[in-house]
Amino acid sequence: MERETNNLEYKLDKTTSFLKTVSAYANYCDGRIVFGISDDGKIIGIDNPKNFCLDIENMINDNLDPTPEFKLAIDEKNIVTLLVYEGVDKPYCYKSKAYKRSDSATVAVTRLEYSRLVLEGQNRSYEEMDSKYENLSFTKLEKELKERIEINRFDIDTLKTLQLCDRDHIYNKAAELMADDNNFKVLDIVRFGSDIDEITERVIIENTSILSAYEETMKVFARYYKVEKIKTDRREEIQLIPEKAFREALANSLVHRAWDVDQYIQIGMFKDKIEITSPGGLPSDLSKEEYIRGRVSVLRNPIIAGVFARLGIIEKFGTGIRRINACYKDEIVKPDYEIFDNSITVVLPVLGNVRSLDSQEESIVEILSSNKIMTREEIAKDSGMEKTKLIRILNKLVDKHIVEKLGTGRGTKYSLRF
Repeated sequence: MERETNNLEYKLDKTTSFLKTVSAYANYCDGRIVFGISDDGKIIGIDNPKNFCLDIENMINDNLDPTPEFKLAIDEKNIVTLLVYEGVDKPYCYKSKAYKRSDSATVAVTRLEYSRLVLEGQNRSYEEMDSKYENLSFTKLEKELKERIEINRFDIDTLKTLQLCDRDHIYNKAAELMADDNNFKVLDIVRFGSDIDEITERVIIENTSILSAYEETMKVFARYYKVEKIKTDRREEIQLIPEKAFREALANSLVHRAWDVDQYIQIGMFKDKIEITSPGGLPSDLSKEEYIRGRVSVLRNPIIAGVFARLGIIEKFGTGIRRINACYKDEIVKPDYEIFDNSITVVLPVLGNVRSLDSQEESIVEILSSNKIMTREEIAKDSGMEKTKLIRILNKLVDKHIVEKLGTGRGTKYSLRF
């Protein structure tokens, strides 16, 4: 029997608590509630399942607002399965509260999550919400448009074309973010010394256009990761971290972050890497795998993305991760992507940073470089290492973001990070 998950719940009988889970599934994802199963997983069944289904139907219709789409089914063991479909008329509430699934539990959403559900139900995003400000200035935006795409005139019609205001000249949140002055926390940049207790520089960027923030951050990057070396009779610029990769990661953080979260994008600059942490996890309809592989683009802020695309800051929607990875195609240490419910961190290593591989680690890397994907047994055969030592070395290489672990259990395989 399947274990309970975020979209599967077992119930022995009908109690009002299942209505919270109905709310959760209708708000976030299709899900099943299976009635007639005991807490220890035994199949008990339901007495008079047809009347039971009628009771379930009435309880949903009487207590959920609005009423979600659902289906009931009875099997040969008198098990009743309630299938609830994710709806479009969000939020779906039980007793004036909306719910979500957290692993195998059902919990009430936060105020912020409730606001997002309301917007989703209206088929709107946060950036589309009306601004409360009537007098916004766009000196930086005007300058960038004239320099980058050589527009001749900048006026209210330009802002309409960029979808920063409507036909009644009412600005939206995206316009606020592009404006010269606003109330948003944008970037918190910290340059660390020998460890995280030593801060050599801190730059906080707030209450300004995200275009200005982007430009200022690139200047900080250049101070630390672009150096000049003298070779014979000429100077040569060396990029310790690919500027193109950093530009992509920075632009992605500004375009895709959750701007309804009152936090800074945090950029940690270290001697061996840069970490960029954006508030807000992935959009609900984008999986971790899709994000990491750079195969699908789900735009959280399409208006902002549109402006960045027109200015040439981002080249094509959905290719940012692939462009970052391409900058490191010949490197042993690859970029890393840490994805959590409420944040995403992109880690860009310094070029040539092998993080002090010892001879045994180097031998495993060499074996994997010749064979794209290998089982532990295949690696052991080629390396001659015993199991315990090999597992320890492979885990170290995984921790160093050099080797990727694929699958679990007996089917586990390893490869160099793409």
